[in-house]
Amino acid sequence: MKLDQDIALAMRLADAAGEAIRPHFRSGLTAERKSDASPVTIADQAAEEAMRRILKAEVPQDGIIGEEFGTEEGTSRRTWVLDPIDGTVSFIAGRPIFGTLIALLVDGWPVLGVIDQPILRERWVGASGAATTFNGQPVRTRACRELSEAMLATTGPQYFNDHEGEHFMALAARTDHKRMMMGGDCYNYGLLASGQLDLICEAGLKLHDWAALVPIVEGAGGTMCDWNGEPLHQQSEGHVLAIGDAARLEDVVEAMACHHH
Repeated sequence: MKLDQDIALAMRLADAAGEAIRPHFRSGLTAERKSDASPVTIADQAAEEAMRRILKAEVPQDGIIGEEFGTEEGTSRRTWVLDPIDGTVSFIAGRPIFGTLIALLVDGWPVLGVIDQPILRERWVGASGAATTFNGQPVRTRACRELSEAMLATTGPQYFNDHEGEHFMALAARTDHKRMMMGGDCYNYGLLASGQLDLICEAGLKLHDWAALVPIVEGAGGTMCDWNGEPLHQQSEGHVLAIGDAARLEDVVEAMACHHH
């Protein structure tokens, strides 16, 4: 099956990125170096270069969109989307909850995704029509009977403008907000797929931030959409919801919309 070959290729990309990133994590150089050559910059660029080398050698017909080195058009309907270090601030702070994100899009729709945490050596893999795995074992999202019991995560309030922040707070108010999680970037989506938390709400995500997450969350039984409940595709604007229990989708969209000016 073709997707199996693609998954194997994505695993090799993740391995190569991890090799490039690990030497720079907590390397102690952040303070002295100029900002243009910080450990995160070196690690980011080396990891993306390593992944691009493999893709050019193995699937030269496919397009590539990478955070560091931009877009290369392909001749197939397929595009690989790469984010070598998602969670730059966590990386700089020495928190091993950043991740390498690898996605495969066909006609702009994500069909394969990998979240790889190279320090803890944790890897989530999702693909259309397959169960999401964590280090090779299948994982499932957990049930959430009521929004008031839901554990909500977001990377941080600094990513919302005032208007978006009001919608987020309207949702947060309906959840178990004493257990709300801040920080985490892509790592939260892996945790949601593994049944550790229930909801993630974010704004301002770019394609490379969310493309890999969709097959992982959906292959674990969850759902991902924009703030109106619409499916995510290459043209989406970066307002992202991940919901572990798809039965709560309407509740979530309603909670966010109920805050009119």
